[in-house]
Amino acid sequence: MSWWHTTKRISRYGLIGFVRNGFVSLAAVLIMTITLFVVAVLMVGSAALTTTLEQLTQKVDVNVYFITTAPEERVLEVERSLENLPEVASVTYTSREEAIANFRERHKNDQLTLQALDELEENPLGASLAVQAYDTSQYESIARFLEDAPVVGEGEDRIIEKVNFFQNKAAIDRLTNIINTARTIGFATALILGIASILIAFNTIRLAIYTSRDEISVMKLVGASPWYVRGPFVVAGILYGVASGAFVLIVLYPIMLWLGGPSEAFFGSFNTFEYYVSTFPLLFLVVMGVGVLLGALSSYLAVRRYLKQ
Repeated sequence: MSWWHTTKRISRYGLIGFVRNGFVSLAAVLIMTITLFVVAVLMVGSAALTTTLEQLTQKVDVNVYFITTAPEERVLEVERSLENLPEVASVTYTSREEAIANFRERHKNDQLTLQALDELEENPLGASLAVQAYDTSQYESIARFLEDAPVVGEGEDRIIEKVNFFQNKAAIDRLTNIINTARTIGFATALILGIASILIAFNTIRLAIYTSRDEISVMKLVGASPWYVRGPFVVAGILYGVASGAFVLIVLYPIMLWLGGPSEAFFGSFNTFEYYVSTFPLLFLVVMGVGVLLGALSSYLAVRRYLKQ
């Protein structure tokens, strides 16, 4: 018998076993579906959290506020020094005049504040620099540079009033910790469900082996190869994964479509449905791959344990 015909026959017997053990197969498919659904949700959730973190970090910068009496030429000198740093992506200079104009624009509906400002004899705001780094990890070195750079002066000659790096750093670090904790919990949940899927599929295959013990004995008596005997059960296990993966991908479509608008409103620019459509090939490979791997592994363990030659 050719290899192709043997493979076809093994696959057919595996499909028959999958259908024949309907209720038992359904239990394995259901728990595997939950596992794969968690895996898919983890992918989407991780992408949403990563996108949100990237958006927030892009808005983070080091703001350098100068005292009101700082000479403009020294402020511009600090700007040039920062631009020469390899960590710095851009530096935006805001003069005292621009600062007061921006303040008035932000408080244009607050007449009390504007009246108080008009009563002052001079501009109370100093110039500032907004520094953006290529990576958030580089902000600390920029802040250290501002503390130690000779150009900013020391003691009474110091022209910098405040650097707001550490306030922003604390917020980003807290957000990063929350995201990392959420990912850890998600992966731990997926791992636990994955082990449960393997155990249930393992017991399902073991039960299928038990119910087919007479057929297995006959096949062994007539000289069937170990692969010919074990193959159908491995195929059945793979079918558990394929059926679960297909069901998860189908169910995800209306869920992602329904969550598309709300997710974009909540995360800013991340749309779950757009992510589902754009990354469907990857999502398909991951969900199906994990499903097939779980089914094949559980089946292999079962046939190896209960069909020893």
